[in-house]
Amino acid sequence: MQDILNTSYEKSQKLQKSFNLFILGLIILLIVSVILSVSFGSLRLKPSVSYSIILNKLFGLSLGDPSQVNNLSTYNVVWLIRMPRVLLAIAVGAGLAICGTIMQATVQNPLAEPYILGISSGASLGATFSIMLGLGSFSLFSVSSVSFWAFLGALGASVLVLLLSSMGSKISSAKLVLSGTVVSALCTSLSNFIMSIASNAEGMQSVKFWTMGSLAAAKWQNIGFVFLVVTLFCVFFLTQGRTLNLMLMGDEASITLGLNLNLYRRIYMIITSLLTGILVANCGIIGFVGLIIPHISRSIVGSDHKRLVPTSILLGAIFLIWADVFARIAIPNAELSIGIITGLVGAPFFVYILLRKGFGYGDK
Repeated sequence: MQDILNTSYEKSQKLQKSFNLFILGLIILLIVSVILSVSFGSLRLKPSVSYSIILNKLFGLSLGDPSQVNNLSTYNVVWLIRMPRVLLAIAVGAGLAICGTIMQATVQNPLAEPYILGISSGASLGATFSIMLGLGSFSLFSVSSVSFWAFLGALGASVLVLLLSSMGSKISSAKLVLSGTVVSALCTSLSNFIMSIASNAEGMQSVKFWTMGSLAAAKWQNIGFVFLVVTLFCVFFLTQGRTLNLMLMGDEASITLGLNLNLYRRIYMIITSLLTGILVANCGIIGFVGLIIPHISRSIVGSDHKRLVPTSILLGAIFLIWADVFARIAIPNAELSIGIITGLVGAPFFVYILLRKGFGYGDK
């Protein structure tokens, strides 16, 4: 018996060591992706130049060719234009990936994610309402009213989807997707109605930004709050592995352990709605990240959320960095919406999940 326990412990230790090395590899890949991504664009730079400028700015180190590192235009491109954009991509990618992971565990459905469930459209409706009607801004932490209204829209959409999908019988994949489609169509129609009655030409350009999704507006002064919120929520969910794993086992198992899963479901849905609202308010609608990344992560590390959550966070950040790179370089002297790139990748993946049986949580 003791030999069996020792063998099991050794296997567990080896598995944990392998996972730690895997996470370390993802962190290294993320750092490399940051350096390489700031080198791509209409002005192509050597990665060594980008690397030297970043180190010079962060640590005061003087590396590389001084004529290029100290060039003002090169510095402006790397540090003032591309670096904020890359950091926003990290925050948004990690945030959307964690939202998808938590939503899939909360409703035990492999198709749950902010874009498909209409939550992103709800956030966009809130942002459109604030922009087109000129509702001003709050002084608290310099948070724009756009973020507040985007959160309300996301929260309202998530509640409506859950109410519609739970009517009559238990929630199923088909009902969840149909409910999300209905709510998304409703929010889109209301957004179009607001735009048609409001005479705000400048606001129309901003609304176009929300509906297509873009990281082009990233600046140092507006990414700090987003990065802080995403970091705090990611740290919170990194501590929730046990509760998230219990959700996979069902309410019966949680009752025996004295855990109220319904309370946690409400808390998680509110947090993911808040996070979705903040992300949409800063970058618009970027679809399918919350669908693709959790499934890829689950296929690599399994369904244990103690491993799934950190993997999804890192893969989401890496994925959106490179999606933004392709959006910048796909067409010479022009830029695609990043939502187009994620849509081209995510739509076939969505069909694949619908057709494949027994993937993720199954058809619950």
